[in-house]
Amino acid sequence: MPVVHISIVEGRDSAKVKACVKAVAHTVSEMLGAPLETVRVYATQVPAEHWAVGGKTKDEMSAPAEGGAQ
Repeated sequence: MPVVHISIVEGRDSAKVKACVKAVAHTVSEMLGAPLETVRVYATQVPAEHWAVGGKTKDEMSAPAEGGAQ
């Protein structure tokens, strides 16, 4: 039974996340030859302040820079 966990930063449209997990399930089934009903896919949406890339969290990365050009 394949299990796929997708971690994404929250804020995406629910319908898009639903379509994604369905597409991943179908792809895994096809590529591994596993019956579709045995494939498990779940998505975890993480708050931007809890997701870091390098030394900055995603909310810091998308915040306007202080003292920007004028």
